[in-house]
Order: sequence, then C-alpha cells, then structure tokens
Amino acid sequence: MALKKEGHSTDSSDQKIQQDKFSPLESKKLEKKTEIESQELEASKDNNEEGFLNFGFNESILSSLRNKGYKNPTPIQKAAIPELMLGRDLLGQAQTGTGKTAAFALPLIERLKDNKELNAKVLVMTPTRELATQVAESFKSYSSESSNFKTVAIYGGTDYKNQISALKRKVDVVVGTPGRIMDHIRQGTFKIKHISCLVLDEADEMLNMGFLEDIEWIIDQLPENKQMVLFSATMPNEIRNIAKKYLNDPAEILIKSVKKETQLISQKFIYVQRHHKLDALKRILEINREGVIIFVRTKLLTISIAEALENSGHTVAVLNGDIPQNQRENTVDRLKKGFIDILVATDVAARGLDVERIKLVVNYDFPFDKETYTHRIGRTGRAGRSGEAILFVNQREKYFLRNLENSTRTKIEEINIPSNKTINEKRMEKLIDNVNKSSLAQEENEENKALIIDVLDSLKEKHSMDDSNIAMAAINLVIGNKAFFVNEDDSWIHKQNNTERNRSNRNGNNRFRNTNRRNNYQNDSYETYKFNFGKFDGVRVANIISSICNATNINGRSIGKIQIFNDYSLVDLPRDLHRETKNKLKRIKLRN
Repeated sequence: MALKKEGHSTDSSDQKIQQDKFSPLESKKLEKKTEIESQELEASKDNNEEGFLNFGFNESILSSLRNKGYKNPTPIQKAAIPELMLGRDLLGQAQTGTGKTAAFALPLIERLKDNKELNAKVLVMTPTRELATQVAESFKSYSSESSNFKTVAIYGGTDYKNQISALKRKVDVVVGTPGRIMDHIRQGTFKIKHISCLVLDEADEMLNMGFLEDIEWIIDQLPENKQMVLFSATMPNEIRNIAKKYLNDPAEILIKSVKKETQLISQKFIYVQRHHKLDALKRILEINREGVIIFVRTKLLTISIAEALENSGHTVAVLNGDIPQNQRENTVDRLKKGFIDILVATDVAARGLDVERIKLVVNYDFPFDKETYTHRIGRTGRAGRSGEAILFVNQREKYFLRNLENSTRTKIEEINIPSNKTINEKRMEKLIDNVNKSSLAQEENEENKALIIDVLDSLKEKHSMDDSNIAMAAINLVIGNKAFFVNEDDSWIHKQNNTERNRSNRNGNNRFRNTNRRNNYQNDSYETYKFNFGKFDGVRVANIISSICNATNINGRSIGKIQIFNDYSLVDLPRDLHRETKNKLKRIKLRN
C-alpha cells in the first residue's frame, strides 16, 4: 500500500516553524544521506556546541532538559530533530546509546504543545514491554514542565481496565507493543483516527520477533496522511522494504559506529533462577561491594532490594523516578564521596550518571533492548577506566541474550555464582590486605604510632600479654563476634550450574516431536519441539519465530531457546499448548 503524502516546502523566513495543527509541514526534497561519526554518546560532555536552543524548542522542554542535565545534542539528535520538526518521514540507523529516543520524542512533544484533540496524535511501537515503558517514561520526563501533556504505555501482561481508562482520557502519545496495540484497535478502545505520526522504534528487533504482519496490519488501519519515523540498529532488506513501501521521500540518517568505551568493560552473565536472584546478588557483592550500581525494572523493586542489602550490612541508596531532584543530587554526591557503596536504580533515574567510583554494574533485571543495556553498563568503564558488568539471565531470557550478543557484536562470558569457598577466600584475602595496609599507615602517623606503643606496653606490663596474643586479640577485634567464614547451604549453586551444563548438551532425534526432558530441563513450563528444516534450508531465527507466530496463537516473546542445525531445528515452546496449537505446529510451513 502506498501512502499519499502532502508535498514538501519550507519558508525560510519562519525559523521556528509555527503551526496550528500537528500535520506534516512542507519542505524541499532533500536527496541526501547524512553520515555522522558518533564520537561522544553523552550529550552533557560536549562543551563545544550551542546546545538545544537552535531547534526552536519552547521553554518548558528546555527546562526539562536542563533538569535532566542535558546540555548538547548527540549526533543523531542534531541530524534527526530538524527533519522531524519539518514533518518529514525519517529512516534512521544508529547503534545503541546514541540518544534515539530523545531524537524523536523532543520534536514530537514540541509540535504537540498546542494539541487540543482528545484522541492520541502520536503512536510509538516498540518490540518489548520494557522498551515501551522506558520510551513512555522518556516522553513523560521530557514533557514534565509542559502542562496537560499525557503519555500512555500499553502492552501485554497487564490489566486491560487501567489501559482502557487511560485511553478514554485526553492522551497525546501512546507507546506500546504490536500485540496489545492490535487488541485495543480491534476492540475499539484505542481511537486512532487522529494519529498524525507513527514511530517504529527498534524495527529490526520487532521483525526478529515475528511482528512484521502485525506492524503492517496496524499501519493499514491508521490514517493515510501521517508522518512515519523508523529507527533500526541494523538495516536488513526487510526494513528497507518497509521503508520503501510506507515512507514518503524520507530523510535518511546513518550514525556510523566507532570504537566505544564498552570495550573497556568486562561483560559477563550468570544463569540464575528468579527465586535465587537476591541470594546470587548478595554473593556477588561479597566479592565486589564498593562502587556498584544495580539496575532493576521497577521503583518498588529498588526499595525492596535496598532494604534487603541494608539488612546484610551494606551501605545502600535508591535512585528512581519518585526521588526529588535535590535528593537525587545529594545521593549522587554521597556515592562519589564514598558514603554510599551501592546504588539500586531504575534506568530512567540513572540516565547520564557519571561517577568515577563505579567499578561494577549488575543487571538484576534483563534489559530487553540494546540501548538500555549499553546505557547501563556505560555507567562503569568511564573515561578510559576499566569496569565490570554482570547480567542476570533466567531460562526464558536466553533467547534475548543471544540477540544481545549479536546486536552488540560482543561475546558475553558466562560465570558462576560465587560459592562458599570463593567468598571465604576473598574474605581472608581482604582481611590480610587490610591488616597490611593498617601496618603501613601507622608508620606514617607519628601521633597514632605513639599511642599504639603505649597500648602495647600497657598490655604487656599490666596483663602479661605477649606479641602473639596481642596480635590475635587485635584481629579478633576487627572480625567481631559474627562468624568470619560463610557456612550457608550453597548446594543450589552447584545444582543450577550442573542443570545448565546438561541442558547445553541436549541432543534431538530425527523427526518432529514433542521432546519431554524433565530430568535436565530447568524450567518445567517449556518443552522442546523439533522441526525438519535447518541451515541447509536457509533458515534463520527470525524465520522460525515468524512462522510459529503466524501459524498459531503463540506470542513471539513466549518462545524460548532456538537451536538451528544443518537439517533440523529445536525450539523451546510453552508446555501448556492446546492440542489444536500442537496440530498446527505439525503442519507449519517455513516463512522466508
């Protein structure tokens, strides 16, 4: 379907481009492709630019940016914002951490400032609910100083009633996943007749998850005259085809990847079941407890984890969207000065955080998009320093881990949860190191040295203690009354590691069947299915997901591990499938 668009023209006398309605403005046809080297991904670090003032943003947006610490636009923002302010369609390719969300959110907020419609004017589609939440929070943050600007996120796994109630009220921007957007459109609870702009964020990820037909169905339901914005980290033929089919004379922007600081970060992951995540976290913090940021998905979780860690003796603070700006600044200052060792934060709250002390980032909740992952681990390894990032992965997230490695072109190393032996060795090493440092320090402090000598003489004369007894008493004083070595049951760690090794060695047989391996399968909610097509048939992961989703009612996000061999493929699917769905799987045809 070819969309009809208005012609493009510009009026150079009107630099701020004012308009009464939110509709594509006319501009000259620009047959150019902008290529930009992304040298610095954090806008606040560039002191040689003139900032966001020249874009013509209203004061409420500029005030929001100042409150967030944004000083200057990133390369993709410099290239995309002027085109989107003109109402042009846009095809953008940029890697993670380049500021894509602000690149499309800021101009859309600016153009919606006088919106009087009750129905939504902008629709943003994302591949995952996590990214939908993040994008919606970004819109809310950038428009925080604007009165009566509303953003709603709609996605699966949550109650319909609250979403329907939110959609009935005045809303400017709707952010959601394809499946839930389709549901609301079909039920008539999402009024789309006034949509003037559609944004496809992380388009390649949506295709990889089998959403192509859903995306095209949604586009066909929307008004014909609308601005379309498509952002993708990669540009496969499928994305090019969508752009050619639906975008009208788009501005094309390419942000070339350059060597990033993430190469200085040691990236690792740990397989851990959900009910063991907190225990695993505590064990990791036994090895590294100074200068740590723990990223979680929700505000509530920041509080519960912080309380659990405080009860274990850690100095912890929370950073989430409910924390006032002055308290946030105080928290960051205390972290920099060493009064706090651990910060538990949500993604939006920790945006732009730059603290030299951060040596470790823990992804407690899996980041389902590359930009979030890069942003998180980028809190360490700053300005040429080394750092470490650990990612928690459960069975359902193994597919996303492979996608993350492919998209970042980085091999993430698997490590095990620290055992009792590892923790005890670390404690002993630290105790010896602290005693040695204390010995060196007292040599430099003459006043304390004199005091220590007096104490030693007194202990020897009045209490008849020799040097050995005094040393043992001093070390015992440092250790305290609690047991020094960990003696907890850590059998669950060894059991979990063995389970993962057994799972990785599973072999399939030579025909399609429902493979029930209860003995070595960690998650009993999944079963493995074998399909008689593989590498020799030119099969890719995206083909398999698309074929399954279109032949059945299975959602792409519920599909587990996929292994493609030469002439067959193994796919982990939910165990509780209906008989009708299983029969459809037997008749499935590959979608190329």
